[in-house]
Amino acid sequence: MENKVLLKIENLRKFFAIKSGFRKKYVQAVDDVSFEIRKGETLGLVGESGCGKTTLGRTVLRLHEPTAGRIIYDGEVIFDGKNVKQNKNMKDYRHKMQIIFQDPSASLDPRMTVGEIVAEALDIHNLYPDKGKRKNRVAELLDMVGLNREHANRYPHEFSGGQQQRIGIARALAVEPEFIVCDEPISALDVSIQAQIVNMLEEMQNRLGLTYLFIAHDLSVVRHISSRIGVMYLGNMVELVDAKELYKNPLHPYTKTLLSAVPIPDPEVNRNSQRIMLEGEIPSAINPPSGCRFHTRCPVATENCKTQVPEFREIEQGHFVACHLV
Repeated sequence: MENKVLLKIENLRKFFAIKSGFRKKYVQAVDDVSFEIRKGETLGLVGESGCGKTTLGRTVLRLHEPTAGRIIYDGEVIFDGKNVKQNKNMKDYRHKMQIIFQDPSASLDPRMTVGEIVAEALDIHNLYPDKGKRKNRVAELLDMVGLNREHANRYPHEFSGGQQQRIGIARALAVEPEFIVCDEPISALDVSIQAQIVNMLEEMQNRLGLTYLFIAHDLSVVRHISSRIGVMYLGNMVELVDAKELYKNPLHPYTKTLLSAVPIPDPEVNRNSQRIMLEGEIPSAINPPSGCRFHTRCPVATENCKTQVPEFREIEQGHFVACHLV
């Protein structure tokens, strides 16, 4: 793995405006998130549903335009909330940055053949003007993801969920990207198919030198594929560390709670393990709690947690945590 930073996110925010009577309110989906991803690595992103994982992934690619913050890709500022002149035209970066969507059946146009779906990005970027070479490239991509060349003439509804996700992966790989956001790419698939897709993504990474932001809620999958793992809660990043270290030495109370819920294959060990149960409902992202956003459910929260926002800081080398008690 290289040490060169490919993607750097600084104080990223994404708020969605909603109407509430005569007043405008905002869903604070992503609030003040900072991290970096090195070339060739996989950064896993975990957290419960609604914590802002998917919004963060899409905002990084500017599929959602950020509310504030900076996005730096390969040393170039592609978004700066304070200096609009620095914001790049994303078409120039689309062949470098791609996404694999969560639900393959919803992300594939049912009126287009598989060949047209995979070749669409090639046409947009005018990469293969020659029809013969274009057809060969589509066939090559289908081979790469384990599909037959004859499948190019079929429609998405003729395929299983796992095959549809392979089509989505082929579409993402078509323009030879460097960085791919994998937005829960296996959560809509059968368990038997999930391992195949994860193994294929790892193989592609080794073969093509790809860099991943891998979003998931299954901690065991994230542990398998990730170099480092970031944990999100209600729009905030609360912990970020090397994958092995996260499992050996989780520091944030929310991370400890998530890990306690992961099933252990050994029945005896699983029976004796202590599950941490959280009380209360997840607060609303429209009106999040003051101070630490986790304090309303945290079993060890103090008065300071209710009023002071914890700084996301480096506790040990490469281990970042946002908690007053660490």
